[in-house]
This record gives sequence, structure tokens and C-alpha cells, in this order.
Amino acid sequence: MAAHLWKLSLGLTFVARTQVYVMCRGCLGMATLRVRSYGTDFQTKNASFGFERVSETEKTERVYKVFESVAENYDVMNDAMSLGIHRLWKDSLLRIMSPLPGTTLLDVAGGTGDISFRFVNFVQAQLEHRMRQEVKSHQNLTWQQIANRYQQNELNVLEGSRAIICDVNKEMLKMGKQKAKGHGISTGLSWVVGNAEELPFDDDKFDFYTIAFGIRNVTRIDQALQEAFRVLKPGGRFLCLEFSHVNNPLISRLYDLYSFQVIPVLGELIAGDWKSYQYLVESIRRFPDQEEFKAMIEEAGFLKVNYINLSSGIVAIHSGFKL
Repeated sequence: MAAHLWKLSLGLTFVARTQVYVMCRGCLGMATLRVRSYGTDFQTKNASFGFERVSETEKTERVYKVFESVAENYDVMNDAMSLGIHRLWKDSLLRIMSPLPGTTLLDVAGGTGDISFRFVNFVQAQLEHRMRQEVKSHQNLTWQQIANRYQQNELNVLEGSRAIICDVNKEMLKMGKQKAKGHGISTGLSWVVGNAEELPFDDDKFDFYTIAFGIRNVTRIDQALQEAFRVLKPGGRFLCLEFSHVNNPLISRLYDLYSFQVIPVLGELIAGDWKSYQYLVESIRRFPDQEEFKAMIEEAGFLKVNYINLSSGIVAIHSGFKL
């Protein structure tokens, strides 16, 4: 009897220690919790999938299927849903970023490449402007000398600038690669399959981290923000373009009407997929407002965090620095 009680006591002590161990690992911000104690599954936390509450595992799986389904028509639907305005929002993001030649970008959830293509074009435009200025300042150059300068510039493409497009969904990356080929962009891009919550990159690696219309689909947003902070270099900048909360009551009512009554219908007509676009609309409403999200970014360690609203707050660009 005494031996039995000793074994039972030892077993309970082991379980208790295992539970404390897991909790402490969580406090340290580990990317994934795979440790389980007896009878306890730490993967059963709930998350929102649109207006539904599901397990974190189920949300991850269902979001993957949504983007697998919409990948082929993703760009067409973006144009249809936003009347093309999403292009202007993304242009605004690049103007705020203003990357210099030689800088590196990690474009998370960047599957179809819109932000990275703009990054490459922005850097290329700066280099071309610099070359024209140099030629103007040397009016006595011969034609051969001018040609040699342009050849040297072509050999040193983007001066080391590079955009790494990281997306968990292979179908989105596939569409992005096809689009890059169609746009004639063959340099300055890399494509990586990776999860925003567990980025496959070393610490202190990138000058810029962007995530456009992707963070609301992440299962654990706080974990994704911590990963963004980790992979940025000291002095690096975090930029997030995401749907947010409209600050005009009249526009808000019209926007709700359009979102719930029109967008799922467009999804059915163009992509044959009502449910995916219903989820996307619902996920926007579930996402934190501008101030709440600002606080989350600060909680991850970023400083000088601010945001600007575009289109009356339909979308917002949040910015923060790793200092």
C-alpha cells in the first residue's frame, strides 16, 4: 500500500512538473507548443474563423483551404471587390516604406507578389534615376563610356536588394511565380514556403517586414508579431496593410451592406466560391480596430508604432520599428 501511494505521488509530481514546464515555455514565447502532459492537449485553444469559434488547429487548416481555393482568382477578385483601389493602397505602403537600394524585404503572406514586385520596381527606379543624374553630370562622356556605365549597372542589379516572398500556401506562391514571369521580373525575388508564426529565417536578418491583407488570417497574431520582431535587424521596420474599422458612420453602413450583400455574390459569380468570400468578409469584422492592433504591435516589442487610415479606415497601414 505504501509503495502504491509512493508511485501515485511520484506520478502526480511528474504531471505537475510537466505542466509547469509547458507553461514556462509558453511564457518564453516559443514558436510552437508540442509538449503535452497526461490528459492535457495544449493545441485545443479556440480561435475565430470568421464569426465561428473553432480550435486553433481547425482554423489553420480551414484558412489554408480558403486560400488554396481562391488562389487562381485572387487578383481578379481583389480588383472586383475593391474596384481596383487595392492597387493604390499597396502603392501607399511602398511610398511609406521608401526602400533604398541594398535593403532586404521579407514579404509575409505575400503569395501573389504584389508588394514585392512594387519593392523591386521602386528600388530599380531609384537606381535608374541615379544613373541618369550621373550621365547628366558628365556631359563630356563618350557614347562608349555611357554604354559601359549602363552595363555595369545591369551587372549590379538592385545593388543587393532582395525581396523574399514567404507564404504558407503553395498555391498562392505558384500564382505569384507565374505573375512574376508575366511581368518580366526575374531578379531580386525569392519564394519560400513558411508559416508567419514560425518563420524559417535567422534572427536580425531583414530591413523591412511587410504583411498585406494577411495578418487577420493568422491563427496566433501575437506569435506572428513576435516572429516579425525577431527576424528584423535592429533599426528594421514592420509595416502591415490590413482591413480595419471605418471611422465614418455613413460609410460604415454602406461598407457593411456592400461587404455582406455583394462580395460573397461576386465570389460565387467570378470564382464559384461563396463560402470563402463570406469568411473573408467576416474575418475583417473580427479583426482588432486600429488602436487595439497598435497595442498588440507594441506588446511584441516594437517602438514608434503608429498608423494611418486609408479610405476612411477601410484599411490602415501600421508601422513600427525594432530599436
